[in-house]
Amino acid sequence: MQEQFKSVMGQQAQSMVPQQAKVMDNGRIWLWGFLAVIVLSQLYFVRELLAAFALFALGFVALAIVVAGLYMLQKSWEVGMARLAALRHPVIDMATVSTMATVRRENQKAA
Repeated sequence: MQEQFKSVMGQQAQSMVPQQAKVMDNGRIWLWGFLAVIVLSQLYFVRELLAAFALFALGFVALAIVVAGLYMLQKSWEVGMARLAALRHPVIDMATVSTMATVRRENQKAA
């Protein structure tokens, strides 16, 4: 019984060795990549490119916020005017100034 247990454990240990090596190799790849990024970021032109990218990104974000704000403002105005027209509010149905002046003159003649 003990011999079977030892043989099973020995097989499991042997199968885990390649998996651990694969994990360590994967970790080494990430480590070298990280080190390469650190070294490249120390170069002047890479810093300049990153700074330019950051400025353009901020500019595009600001532009997108302005466009989205204007779009929402226009849509809220549109919904507000649609609701006001649906209520048939007197402000919407008011006559023109010249028509109101004519009505006033007629009312003065009648009085």
